[in-house]
Amino acid sequence: MAETSADHKAHTPFLSRPGVRRLIPFVLITAIALVFIFENRASVKIRLLIPEVTMPLWGALLIAWGLGMLACAFTLRRRPKRHSRKPR
Repeated sequence: MAETSADHKAHTPFLSRPGVRRLIPFVLITAIALVFIFENRASVKIRLLIPEVTMPLWGALLIAWGLGMLACAFTLRRRPKRHSRKPR
């Protein structure tokens, strides 16, 4: 049988991939935050500048969490690749 170049590549374990390692803390923090959010079910009064709103605390926490995630997504910058720099 003829071997292709794909046969010679080593298989990288799933948890040792850089993308997965960066994703693990995000998943853990998100899971803890969601448990905290949905455990707080009491109704609260929230003042938004002028109007006052009565809503479940989990709803307010979920909105705040979602806005925080959006803010994080908009401010993240991708790092330049380490190998893309030209040697001097």
